[in-house]
Amino acid sequence: MSATTAPTPVTPDAPFRPGRISRAVAAFSGTPGLVIKIVLLSVTNALAIWAAYVLTSRHHWVALPLLVAATLAIDAVYLLPRRWAVPLKFLVPGMVFLVAFQIVPVIYTIEIAFSNYSTGHVIDKASAIEAIKINSLQPPPNGKQFEAAPARDSSGHLVLLLRDDASGAVYVGTKKGLTPLPKSDVTISPDTSQPTAAKGYTLIKGAELFTLDKELAALRIPTRGDAAIQAQGVAQAVELQPTLRYDAAKNQFVRISDGAVFTDNGRGSFVNGKDELEPGWKTLIGFHNFGKLATDPLYRNPFLKIMIWTFAFATITVLGAFALGLFLAITLDKKGMRFQRIYRTALIVPWAMPAFLSLLIWAGLLNDDFGIINRLFGIHVPWLFDANWAKVSVLLVSVWMTTPYFFLVSLGALQSIPQELTEAARVDGGGAWAIFRRVTLPLLLVAVGPLLIASFAFNFNNFGAIYLLTQGGPYTSESSVAGSTDILITYAYKLAIATGRGQDFALASAVAIIIFLIVGTISGVLFYRSKSLENLA
Repeated sequence: MSATTAPTPVTPDAPFRPGRISRAVAAFSGTPGLVIKIVLLSVTNALAIWAAYVLTSRHHWVALPLLVAATLAIDAVYLLPRRWAVPLKFLVPGMVFLVAFQIVPVIYTIEIAFSNYSTGHVIDKASAIEAIKINSLQPPPNGKQFEAAPARDSSGHLVLLLRDDASGAVYVGTKKGLTPLPKSDVTISPDTSQPTAAKGYTLIKGAELFTLDKELAALRIPTRGDAAIQAQGVAQAVELQPTLRYDAAKNQFVRISDGAVFTDNGRGSFVNGKDELEPGWKTLIGFHNFGKLATDPLYRNPFLKIMIWTFAFATITVLGAFALGLFLAITLDKKGMRFQRIYRTALIVPWAMPAFLSLLIWAGLLNDDFGIINRLFGIHVPWLFDANWAKVSVLLVSVWMTTPYFFLVSLGALQSIPQELTEAARVDGGGAWAIFRRVTLPLLLVAVGPLLIASFAFNFNNFGAIYLLTQGGPYTSESSVAGSTDILITYAYKLAIATGRGQDFALASAVAIIIFLIVGTISGVLFYRSKSLENLA
């Protein structure tokens, strides 16, 4: 008798049912996708045309061809039906944001660091020369003041109806000079003493007054010598005389009173000895800002102190938080401990809170007079108002805020270490400290080492931990900008907005470049050295 095996019934394949993501992708394919692509490319090209117009008007001839090439490349990627363009369609958006928010700011910072961009040096040279000419205008001896009213003559030209404050005489002022007007042809306001009407002239009123700024500024009414009457707003005018004369052929200003010559110093200013005309103009000055940090005692001394403190702050914060976090992780990694989850949760709370809120709360807790720390223990420690105590406060708060991070990292790394290794070391007669030093710590650093480097880089630039707690203070008599707890990043911030002469963006950018070089060098060296730990894994 023979037996046959019945074939196993085959279940028919279930019909394909696309998910939500697949249906969404399909909905934007075909004609709808083409329309969306054309609209987005049109917006992109419109923005590029606007940017090209701005670059052309400002004579940025290097950036203009780069913009055109980039726009044409983006159009080609999304319009040409080529296989090589498919990956680029996904890379282009990320590349655009990378260039816009990373590469361009870095290049701009470098350009600013090698310039004199600061208060008084923000415009170009031509604008600076015109501004110096305007600033040199001063009332001459026995200069006259007038109540004024802008008007139009029969030809539509701008004129000023002027009433002399001293004599009461009325004039019409044009680019050719003053012409007296009969008092019978002019109406004077009894309240403001301004002309309100004049025969043959139409006074400008209403919204048109707000469009006269450039015309009024350009209207100079010559009087005597090189003096002229100029409007000061729309209601007053005053006779002014230049105190400086610009010699375009020699590129210098001459003071009319004594013949003193102000020449271009090559760093964006006209100077005569220690005297400097303001404003200056923005220009490239090479390594001058870096040289100032290295040679000028006004900047060198606080910069060196701040750099040493920055290294100390970052190093102590990272090592202190790592040591404390590792100790807590080893303590709470024991099995059978009661309330273990409660302890772990309580240690994570400082990390879960927003950092800026924690820092502001600590600033209140450490207040000398009203802080709960001093009141609770009945002491009077100047936590935030003494240079040394402020540094201690900053370190304690920073370690407190960083410890939960290293606690979690260390706890995870400890649990990933095979128990067989520690048991074998214990069988070989190793004590607890020997096992930790020779087995646990080396294996732990394989995972935690890169995080220590990243944390060092973060704390090297931890602006919030300093500025929200102490604002970089307390200040000393040596510098009006640098405080006792300032680190390099807060020092750069203060240089950019709070120097004695105003905003010094160029010097702040130089400090930012130094920060980048320091952090980049240290991180590169440490990452290279940490490769030796990989052989232990």
